[in-house]
Amino acid sequence: MGLHYQEYGDKNAPLMVFLHGGGVSSWMWDKQVRYFRHYHCITIDLPEQGGSKSTENFTIQLSAEKINELIEKIANGKKVIVIGFSLGAQIAIQMLSINPSLIDYAFINSALVRPSLFVRKMIKPSIKLTFPLVENKTFSKLQAKTLYIEEEYFETYYKETNQMKSDTLIRILEENMSFEIPQDFKKAEGQILVTVGEKEKAVMKKSAIDIVSNNPNCTGIIIPNAGHGISLLNPDFFNKMIEKWIEDGTLPQGVVTIT
Repeated sequence: MGLHYQEYGDKNAPLMVFLHGGGVSSWMWDKQVRYFRHYHCITIDLPEQGGSKSTENFTIQLSAEKINELIEKIANGKKVIVIGFSLGAQIAIQMLSINPSLIDYAFINSALVRPSLFVRKMIKPSIKLTFPLVENKTFSKLQAKTLYIEEEYFETYYKETNQMKSDTLIRILEENMSFEIPQDFKKAEGQILVTVGEKEKAVMKKSAIDIVSNNPNCTGIIIPNAGHGISLLNPDFFNKMIEKWIEDGTLPQGVVTIT
């Protein structure tokens, strides 16, 4: 079974592909596909998540391969823009490494690339212990708040987290905590914008520095007053930032450049 995806906008325009984070699915890009109606937008549910929950077991490598294949099938010579958040950003890095010439613009938002073997070892016992809490709406609302999920999307988020199996969540988190920059990332030919929030953990900021230093086409910025999830926290800022960067290479005022 192939990945579930949805198309929006102008099918004659450049292709804009959105890759969601772990624990959510394509609905997180609702305000982006509305804004970018003048692009050919595609939102993809990653393996074992959202509408793709009946696919093969999730891995970053598998996801990258399948999405690259889908882009090759749909793009048909058009410019390709890939926007990834968190887990989706890790997949975008893998995609760029597998096929360095496929993507013209890549937006890497909050990608972890510094593995933690200790944390990885703790994932399975921790999830087994805490997984029953996902059915608790109060707990889910607290989780949703940390992800900047608005009230209008909470029921969708709550439903999907309840449908996810514990083994799936363990696989996703283990892949997330094991990911590092592939050797061939340095060959990626497209323009790459790497972003991280000022309020994110130190390891996320160090990861952004690592990504920027591994490809000469990277521009990196730190977004002030933002944590993990700027597209949900401030979609208007996020959308205009992407649009201006693609159209003329400019960046928002007040951001700190990563050197």
